[in-house]
Amino acid sequence: MADTTSIRVRLTLWYGSALALILLLFAVALYLVMSRALREQVDASLDEAAAVAITTLGEHRFGPFLIFEDLSQEFPELALLDKFFQIFGPAGQVTIQSSNIQSREIPLSQTAFRASLDGESTFESIQFKKGVSLRLLSVPIRQGEQLVNILRVGMSLRPIDLMLRRLLVGLYIASPVALLVSLLGGWFLAGRALRPVHAITQAARRITAGDWSQRILTPHSNDEIGQLASTFNDMIGRLEVSFKQIRQFSADASHELRTPLTITKGETELALRRPREAEDYRVVLESNLEEIDRMSRIVDELLFLSRADLGEIKLKMVPVQLDDLFREIHQQAAVLGKERQIETVLTNIEPVIVKGDDLRLRELLLNLVDNAVKYSQKGQKVELALAVVGKQAKIVVQDHGIGIGSESHMRVFDRFYRTDEARAHAAKGTGLGLAICKWIVEVHHGTIELESHVQVGSCFTVFLPLSSATA
Repeated sequence: MADTTSIRVRLTLWYGSALALILLLFAVALYLVMSRALREQVDASLDEAAAVAITTLGEHRFGPFLIFEDLSQEFPELALLDKFFQIFGPAGQVTIQSSNIQSREIPLSQTAFRASLDGESTFESIQFKKGVSLRLLSVPIRQGEQLVNILRVGMSLRPIDLMLRRLLVGLYIASPVALLVSLLGGWFLAGRALRPVHAITQAARRITAGDWSQRILTPHSNDEIGQLASTFNDMIGRLEVSFKQIRQFSADASHELRTPLTITKGETELALRRPREAEDYRVVLESNLEEIDRMSRIVDELLFLSRADLGEIKLKMVPVQLDDLFREIHQQAAVLGKERQIETVLTNIEPVIVKGDDLRLRELLLNLVDNAVKYSQKGQKVELALAVVGKQAKIVVQDHGIGIGSESHMRVFDRFYRTDEARAHAAKGTGLGLAICKWIVEVHHGTIELESHVQVGSCFTVFLPLSSATA
């Protein structure tokens, strides 16, 4: 079953649970530390009082007798209300005790008596009448090896218990209040932190409706939410460009396919309006076949680019003797330019080996040379050159034809893009050849550059990495 609890609620609950656990541990630790500190303070006070009392007892001892009035005058601590003392004989019977407990019996425990016989002091806590807690210190007094008295000093733990009880009450009251305030603060902070996420959700909903111009106001901070918003904006920007390219591609593809279809339909309808000679039908069929070939070429190139985008075209990367391939393309270019009296010249050629797919490299060179021949004027030259520059092979295909304006240099490699001058000069182009060339160059880890001026000509330069055999 799906969890419908919002992230804000879950964050607040997690934050509140963690804080409640922290408050509980803090309260327990505080109580234990405070309780131990207070009891250690009581023990230190009893130990100090016992030490002074033993010194005073030694000064006022007359044989086995102790005079309490003299002791209380010399040792005022024995008469304090917060402490009391008892002096037991060597058999454990009370001989003297302070006036503030003369009406109460606090016998010497067996544990304290045995420890005194062994010469050890003993701290004890006992529960007195009416729930009053006492802290007792029993100290043996010896003369030589003989136990003569046992001094007990004690005090009530009621002030400490009262203080600890007040601390507990304070923790009981303060902890829920602190937890409630923290939960409200966590709810508020979670809302502020998730505000960009809400903005992302709203932007995504608007984008679903077709508004690709939506962007999220990116927070100035570079935290996770800010990075998420920036990444989302970048993604939407790329998607916007991609969808624009898809729409443009669809429009261009429709236009390129509509033209030969319109020509084919028009010529066929014209031929069928009335009976004609067999030669007229043959001319129409030849024209239709030419347009069908053009459409087939467009469809083939589109399928090639689609498969390339999907990574379905497998390349056989082997060492290729590029200079031999270059000479073959030069011979084919001579045939291509013969009809229009365009000469193809090899200005420079060097032995070059690159690692690549022979078929695709052949297609790359043939497309570039075909374009150069196609957009040259009658009687002009197309110059080809192959050289080694550093660790790269440099391929140059230069014509002196119609050229390309600077505003179109970045777009000539887009699919179906053709300048108006190119359409007027060669109406039968598809606008896909340079896109295929760019893909072939990039898949071979190379680069392709264009330098062109209108009515001066174009120069395409391709750089491909050399094979390790010649690098």
